[in-house]
Amino acid sequence: MDTIIEALPYLLEGLKTTLYVFIIALIIGFIIGLVMALFRLAPLKILNWIATFFIDAIRGTPFIVQLFFIYFGLNSLEWVSMDSITAGIVTVAINAGAYLAEIIRAGIMSIDKGQSEAARSLGLSGGQNMRYIVLPQAFRRMLPAFTNQSIISLKDTSLLSIIGIADLTQRGEVQMAATFEPFKIWFAVGIIYFIVIYILSILANYMERRFELR
Repeated sequence: MDTIIEALPYLLEGLKTTLYVFIIALIIGFIIGLVMALFRLAPLKILNWIATFFIDAIRGTPFIVQLFFIYFGLNSLEWVSMDSITAGIVTVAINAGAYLAEIIRAGIMSIDKGQSEAARSLGLSGGQNMRYIVLPQAFRRMLPAFTNQSIISLKDTSLLSIIGIADLTQRGEVQMAATFEPFKIWFAVGIIYFIVIYILSILANYMERRFELR
């Protein structure tokens, strides 16, 4: 127990890095997902093709390959220079964006088309209809799937230790090497991840209940 208590401050510093990367990446990933979802639903075939290619390419390759391509592959080009934190954020954001795109698209398509027709009859433009009528309802319906993807993305950040990011997992490796207590250190790391994900789930359930009451 003393080993865990002594290692805890060091591990929590790594947790700060993990949450920083996760939050920034999730925000960017949501924006990417929203844009790709709208591209998939757009009448222009070129936009459909771009979104389909992006989504299929990301969903069809392992996360770790994407990470290596962005950090090692792109950084090998003379005109590209990314530190490990930036590469980690970009990778998690792009990966999450591809999955969120399909979640958002499914949410938009689940809204009754009659509501869009009613919006047009009231003089709302297509953009106004999407912004004020469709998206608010779609977001409520996709919240469980969005929460699930958020949890997956948070877990994916543990792989960022491979490129030298001092996140929770990487600091766990350092502590394990220093203490020679792998069971205790990885138990502590696992508990920290569990607590964070459990809190995230509680917040998501709270938001779902709030939306149901409206």
